[in-house]
Amino acid sequence: MKTLYLDCASGISGNMFLGACIQLGVPEKYLKTELEKLNLPNEYQIEISDVSKNGIGAAYVDVKLLRDFEPEKISPDKPNIRRINRLTHGHKHRTMADIRKIIDNSELNSTVKNFALSIFSVIAAAEGKVHQRPAEEVSFHEVGAIDSIVDIVGCAICLEYLEVKKIFVGKINVGSGFVKCAHGLMPVPAPATAELLQGFKTYSFGAEKELTTPTGAAIVKALAEFNSDLPEDFTSEKIGYGAGTLDLEIPNVLRIYLGESSGKVDRKLLKLETNIDDMNPQIYGWIYEKLFAAGALDVWTTNILMKKNRPAQTLSVLVDSEHEADCVKIIFEETTTIGIRVIEIAKRFEAVRKMAKVETTWGEVQCKVSAWGGKIVSITPEYEDCKKLAKKNSVPFKAVWQEALTNQESRLG
Repeated sequence: MKTLYLDCASGISGNMFLGACIQLGVPEKYLKTELEKLNLPNEYQIEISDVSKNGIGAAYVDVKLLRDFEPEKISPDKPNIRRINRLTHGHKHRTMADIRKIIDNSELNSTVKNFALSIFSVIAAAEGKVHQRPAEEVSFHEVGAIDSIVDIVGCAICLEYLEVKKIFVGKINVGSGFVKCAHGLMPVPAPATAELLQGFKTYSFGAEKELTTPTGAAIVKALAEFNSDLPEDFTSEKIGYGAGTLDLEIPNVLRIYLGESSGKVDRKLLKLETNIDDMNPQIYGWIYEKLFAAGALDVWTTNILMKKNRPAQTLSVLVDSEHEADCVKIIFEETTTIGIRVIEIAKRFEAVRKMAKVETTWGEVQCKVSAWGGKIVSITPEYEDCKKLAKKNSVPFKAVWQEALTNQESRLG
């Protein structure tokens, strides 16, 4: 499967990720055309240029605001001046609901929307925890600005174009010192960034600057899995460099490897299990969402009978050891349980999965195609795509689903 490996020796930000993807082959025109589907005319302008960072050729992506925005000067000794000025001039504070509405109402395809919303969701959760507010009510500052919305949606567009199915990341250089944000001076990494990078290996080297931004940390949190080095079965096909704004003693670039791998890493799998007989069952949906967002691989409940024939549920969570602590915390905080069993999983078989598009009478549908031993074993049309087309064309959901399945089976033989 198509795989990315992020080398964050000089940190990671949204525009560094975009720049690297441009070098990996995403056409500039395609990126700009897809971003127009956000329906935010006259809000921003994208400038893409080739730069050199300590002798390394990289692509630099700059998103400039066009409304109520005063020109600014960027100097190496004041790397955060762009952020400060954008907060002062025409910066819109948006909530997660506002951003979700912009993305949902856009003409972007469902894959891009899902990538983008998954990144914003982890930012909302992190900001909510830091500021002690519900995630949906958090007013974004830096990340709510139009330039960061473009960065995140642009990253999602690039991932869909490159057909990436797996992302790995090594140790992340976060920088050091202090950074000026909307709430004043903050230690590096900023609180939201630190929250997002829990579970990943980080270090500080080379500059008393903010090298990893909240946007960059959110991309890692939402989409990547830690691996100390390139996976053993990874075959690199191309390398892209995305430039940051800073000029440092170390090259201020994000290096991304694009290649093929099985997507597997050596990891310890566990099953967390607890019996619950005194909780409102409506809460389970909420718990499922939080557990999946925290890194759970699967979550399910089983009907059981406990002492005195009392009806109950067994809540089971499949998780790797890196995300075990986060999931345990959620279970204790969100349920009524007072104890959790931990069962080691000796082995897990996984079919190779790939998303494939297919045309139907009513529009395009993504299908999940699974293979084992070199043969296709399952084809499943995406629920959200079928739902959208059924609603838009006033036809039964099952009609869209069945035609997508039939057409994909015929296409793949």
